[in-house]
Amino acid sequence: MKPIATATRQSIQKIARPVLVFALLLALPFVNTVSAQARKSSAAGQVIIPYGTGNAIAYDLKKGLYSVAGNKYLAYSGVSASISLNGKAVSTKDYTSRTYTKTAVTDGFGKGVKHTITLSGKGLNPIKQVFYTYPGHDYFITQIEASGKGLQTNSIIPFSGNIAAITGDARSIFVPFDNDTFIRYNAKPFTAPFSNMSSEVGAVYSNDSRNGFVAGSIEHEVWKTGIRSTAKKDSGNAIQVWAGYTENSVTRDNIAHGTISGDVVKSPKILIGYFADWRTGMEEYAKANRIAEPPYVFNWTKPTPVGWNSWGVMQEKLTYEKATKVADFFADSLAGFRTGKTAFIDLDSYWDFMVKGGPEGDYSKLKEFADYCKSKGLEPGVYWAPFTDWGWKDGPQRKVPGSKYTFGDIWTKVGNGYHDIDGARAIDPTHPGTLARIDLTIGKLKACGFKMIKIDFLGHATAESTHFYDPTVTTGMQAYRKGMEYLTDKLGDQMLIYAAISPSLATGRYVHTRRIACDAFKTIKDTQYTLNSVSYGWWQTFLYNYVDADHVVLSTESEGANRARFLSAVITGTVITGDDFSVHGQWSDRAKTWYQKPEIIKLIENGKTFKPVEGNTGENASEMFTQKIGNSIYIALFNYGSESKTFAMDGKRLGLNSKDQYELHELLQGDILGKTLSFKLDGGDAALYKLDIDAKK
Repeated sequence: MKPIATATRQSIQKIARPVLVFALLLALPFVNTVSAQARKSSAAGQVIIPYGTGNAIAYDLKKGLYSVAGNKYLAYSGVSASISLNGKAVSTKDYTSRTYTKTAVTDGFGKGVKHTITLSGKGLNPIKQVFYTYPGHDYFITQIEASGKGLQTNSIIPFSGNIAAITGDARSIFVPFDNDTFIRYNAKPFTAPFSNMSSEVGAVYSNDSRNGFVAGSIEHEVWKTGIRSTAKKDSGNAIQVWAGYTENSVTRDNIAHGTISGDVVKSPKILIGYFADWRTGMEEYAKANRIAEPPYVFNWTKPTPVGWNSWGVMQEKLTYEKATKVADFFADSLAGFRTGKTAFIDLDSYWDFMVKGGPEGDYSKLKEFADYCKSKGLEPGVYWAPFTDWGWKDGPQRKVPGSKYTFGDIWTKVGNGYHDIDGARAIDPTHPGTLARIDLTIGKLKACGFKMIKIDFLGHATAESTHFYDPTVTTGMQAYRKGMEYLTDKLGDQMLIYAAISPSLATGRYVHTRRIACDAFKTIKDTQYTLNSVSYGWWQTFLYNYVDADHVVLSTESEGANRARFLSAVITGTVITGDDFSVHGQWSDRAKTWYQKPEIIKLIENGKTFKPVEGNTGENASEMFTQKIGNSIYIALFNYGSESKTFAMDGKRLGLNSKDQYELHELLQGDILGKTLSFKLDGGDAALYKLDIDAKK
């Protein structure tokens, strides 16, 4: 990328061309100078909008286009926006009149400015192009709003523009909409000809310099959003943000995005930024989501959750006797595997084997289990999928428990059919039969005294539908909001709420912890699959209280594979185990040795996901992850191959200064490595190092 030249105040006054004025302004350290020049540029048909530190937007009021300079580089250019209104697409470039106003705002992002470009033209509905900027954030937020009588739209493009050339190992990330069907993140080579559509957020960056562009939706209560990045030899590189994105292989939808209507229609708010380190940009994006859509669920202030889940090994063999023996093992042999002096013992699917008489029957045995866990100083957990019908093949006439409706009444309607995925049929989150079923089941589970619930297959509730029961709901994400808010209200503040299969971004409002990927069990392949999601989705640690790597199963795998699987959970943020501890095996002994190490417990208590060192592994996972806590840098290494490998770490890539003095320790095997940053790791193995920096030197 070409740096923007510097200039003095005197030289700026002699420059006539607005674009050059904009470029030079970015080098000026004084906000008052920028503001003064902005007023001059506005009079000349161009508005200069500063944001963050040394960043600015230059909006051409004559053309309806703008450019963005970030970190002293011309990052985005030729940016426009468009909206489809009542079947007709209109662009900001199509209007003949544009006026600029600004007002001060104070919100969760801090004190900032709302900048509004109002566009009008003959025969066109007026639209507003809005920008929110804040001195403390090196990104801006933009939104499109149209007004008029009886408007309808299911497609808005709030941002479409060119990006500067990227040198070195250029990559574009595919971010999945959810974590279903073993879908993977993908850091694709960004080389022309190229096109990539990512869900909700996208990033284009150089893995060498780490400089990168980040664009994504920070609102998910109405729209599904796609981010398209393209590289063309003839016309350069571009990023486009599209509200109204559906695709069967990503969002799981079989029909187009639902339509919103009214006298005012809006796009979601979109974050746009250019960052010296794309990883920082993704973390800022996650934090912005939590600000724009604050948690609806109560805040979890207790320690990082740890514990056990029955789906790891027991699955359909779950019984009261086996589950209580696991509780005994935790009480007697894993007493050191605790945060906040407790751990969760979580019953997954098939807990209904303990219920007599079906969903409306006798839950006394289940309550007995919950009470037993509490008597051992443990917290009981349970599982449910609130928006799915697993028995749909038995016909539509079955009664919905707790209601007067049949399951055929509440199935999500999609054209002439229904929404089926994972062997389950989606049910309408807005239907009173669905809500009555929630009332019944959650009421029973709360009465049993459960302190944790794992909710699953939430993606079924986001399906676009031909018709929702609630007439005010016309999009899948509106339905998801209705269903999840109702579920969250019913759960109250009694339980830790954990999401398994679920939308990656939209679920942040409703749960405390979320599984980072799909099911994972015991093999090195499970580890590599899980860590693909950590490699490119670690930033969700700033969206949720905690992110989880699914149940850790040791079973009879090799020691190296066990170590890798355990550490994959540790670096994700929480540790939920999954072995059958009702019987003794090699897994029991290794669990007792590893799960109770004080240094590991301390790291788990920190609860934050490690970040990848490299971002160029495609659909595979990074081999190296780091996290800095105080004066210590923790380094996790994974060898997914079958042959041994030597890792030579780059201190600068790890965040070390050249003058840092340090010692290196391996935490699981207890090796003291001194000051070397090069060491050998066996195939199918992993290691966790703690690098202690001597702050006195």
